[in-house]
This record gives sequence, C-alpha cells and structure tokens, in this order.
Amino acid sequence: MNTLSQRGPSAATSLSPAGTADFSLPVAGAEQLALGRAWLGLGLLALIGSGLFSVLLVLARTPGVNAWLPAADFFRIALVVHVDLSVLVWFAAIVGMLWSLNGSARGARASWIALGLCAAGALLMSAAAFVQPGSAIMANYIPVLTSPLFLNGLVIFGAGAALKVLRSLWAARAIGPAPDGAAALRFGLNASVVSSAVALLALVWSLATVPLELDGKAYYEILFWGVGHALQFTWTLAMLVAWLWLAQACGARIALSPRVVLGLFALALASVFITPYAYLAHEVASVEHRALHTWAMRFGGGVAIFPVALAVALAMLPLRKLAAPARPLRAALWSSMALFAAGGLIGLLIGGSNVTIPAHYHGCIVGVTLALMGLVYRLLPQLGWGTPQGRLAVAQPILYGAGQLMHIVGLVWSGGYGVQRKVAGSDQVLRSSGEIAGMGMMGLGGLIAIVGGLLFVVVVLRAMRSRR
Repeated sequence: MNTLSQRGPSAATSLSPAGTADFSLPVAGAEQLALGRAWLGLGLLALIGSGLFSVLLVLARTPGVNAWLPAADFFRIALVVHVDLSVLVWFAAIVGMLWSLNGSARGARASWIALGLCAAGALLMSAAAFVQPGSAIMANYIPVLTSPLFLNGLVIFGAGAALKVLRSLWAARAIGPAPDGAAALRFGLNASVVSSAVALLALVWSLATVPLELDGKAYYEILFWGVGHALQFTWTLAMLVAWLWLAQACGARIALSPRVVLGLFALALASVFITPYAYLAHEVASVEHRALHTWAMRFGGGVAIFPVALAVALAMLPLRKLAAPARPLRAALWSSMALFAAGGLIGLLIGGSNVTIPAHYHGCIVGVTLALMGLVYRLLPQLGWGTPQGRLAVAQPILYGAGQLMHIVGLVWSGGYGVQRKVAGSDQVLRSSGEIAGMGMMGLGGLIAIVGGLLFVVVVLRAMRSRR
C-alpha cells in the first residue's frame, strides 16, 4: 500500500503511518482484475449515457427544440433513464468492481454472465426512451417507463445483478481471527453483498405480495420501497469503505482500530435485517411498513456513518502538502463528505412533498458517487492503468461537488416556498422572484455538476491511455 502524503522533501513511502492500521486492500489476482476492469467499463458507459440524457433533459425544456424529440413528455422519460443510469447502473457496476477485487476467483464465469446481463439490460432501458418510451412513472428509488422494452431491460438487468450478488456471496473471502485494516475493509465489502442479498429478498417478497390491482404509480412505489431502502445500506457501506481507503491513500493517521471499524460495519449490516421484519410485521402497502424501512435506514446508517466520518475528517485535517497522485483523492474525499453531510442535514428540514426531498437525497447520493469516483482514481493503477493526477483530476470532484451543492441549495431555497417535486416547466407554478431565483440556482448548479460528471469520464479515459 502506497501512502501518498508528502511530509518533507521525499515523496510517498510504502509504509502505513506509524501506529495506525493500513486501511487498504492488496492487489487481486488476474481473474479478479479482469472482472474489475470490465465492471468499471460498464460504470463508465452508464455515466456517459446518464450525461447524454441530462443534456436531453435540458433540450426537453427548451421551446422549439422539444418538438423534435420522440415523445410529448420526453422530459420525464429522459429523467427516468437518467436516474436509473446514474444511480442504479453506476452504483451496481462500481460495487460489482469492488466485489470482484475483494472476492476469490471462484465462480468467475457467473460474474461474466452477470456483467453481460446487466449491460444488455441497461442498453434496452436506454433504447426504450427513443424506440418505445411508454409513460414515465416517477417511483422512488427505481423510476420506470411502462413500455415492454424498458421493463424487459429492467428485468434482465435485475437478473444480472442478482447473479452477481449470489456469486459474490459464494466467492467471499474470510477475514481471519485477528482482523487488520484490510480485513476490516473486506468485511465492509462482504457486508454490502449481504445487504444486497437482503434487497433481493425484499424484491421477491414485494413481487409476491404487492396487490396487482394497484395503479402503476402506487404499484411501483410500493414494489421498490423496501428494495430501495435495503440498497441504501449497500451504497453506504461502499462509501464508508471508500472514505477509509482514500484517507489511508493520502497518508492520514486514522484513529480507529480495525476491530472498531469492523464493529461499525457490523452495526450498519445488522440494521438491514429490519427489512425482512418489516415484511413480517406489517402489510406491504401499509404506512407502518413504509415508516419502519425509513427508520431502519436513518438509525442503522447514521450510527455507523458519524464515527467513521469524524475519524476520517480529524485524520485528514493535519495533511497539507500532498504528492500529486494524492491530490485528486483528497479532493474527492472532502467533496464526498461535504455533500453527504449537506444531504443529511437537509433531511432534517423535510416537511411536506416539495423539492426539499430531492435536495436531501441528491446530497446523499452524490456524496456516495464522489466517494466511489475517488476510489476509482485510487484503483486505476492497481487495475493496470495510469494514475490520475494534474489540475483537471483535482478540479473534477471539486467542480462536481460544488455544482451539486448549488443544485441542492437551490432546491432547499425553492422548497421553502413550497415548490413541488417531480414537476417541470409551467407545472412548477413559480410565482415569486424567490422561487424563480431558487430554481435558477438549481438549474445552474445542475449544469455545472453535469460538466463535472463528464470530466470524471475524461480523467479516467486519459489515465487508461497511459498504462502503468
């Protein structure tokens, strides 16, 4: 493990800071590296597709131009595909990369099949927006289009994701009786596989119990509610692993023992098992069922996140001058922690169904995304490519984070005026200058974030061109 801080005239050393655990994972075998590279490729394609659909979102709101688009309500159609690519496919691909690097080579063929299914499903979902869009249903966690092409693509993607989870459970490595920093991270990634398995269980349970006579919006909202909440534990565990790994790569002295970190990961994992209890205790369409999932996510995630975030922040504060390869990692880490904290604080302000709600989850989701982007930067040399460095690599997470911060501040501002969520154009009914200013800030921040997201792809592709 190379610590990348530069505390004097010499560059980075190959040793961990004295007296602290080494929170990093060793280089995997050839099969794991090949799988990791392939899953990263799917993640990059998902981000590129998401960026293109975000441009289409702007065009769908532009008078005159929107008449040339393939459906009258193309804004919502593009929004559905944009969200599914930028959250569902991107996150699944990057945790697939991490699970591949973390696990053994056992069952590698199943992982390749899973990758193919996920890629095919994502392609069908994207093509449906132009070929057979249907109607957009803006369900929480996994919005859908009613077209058979999109729904078949979603089923194929889900089958690939399920196969990947099952294979990762089979290929998981034990951590041993005396855990070190690497074992703690390994446990965190193994825990994220288990939480994904619980999400699959929730999906099957919902498919079996959600009343089919419900209308489309209510059906998909209830169908994906338990699944979405369980998946939040997966994304959160991956983010915590990334925070510790990135701080270690910067040379930070993290004042947490591996056993404490492992215990915090175990606490977050234990909370996900409230998911099956929610199905046993309450009807799937009941208010109590929904509330129990929300409570479990807030309690389980929050209790584990705060100690890790505090330890990482305190360890990073003394670091000043860093070697060039560590600077993008530091930028991604601080941006991730800032956005996630902002999203969490905004969650305390939610009252009613307005745009404060998307401000909350945009902050948290982008916090996870930035952590995973930073971890991709860290892993590129291990995957056989170059090391991202230079001003563009440092500016990318800062630009992306600043744009998203403007985006969510604008949403909170507008939410204070009661601007409703999931509406666009004249449906927003913006009456006052304050509402207009808030939504204007939201739009400008969103455009800046789009540029920052696409720059991530540029930085990674540049590093890939210069093999290590």
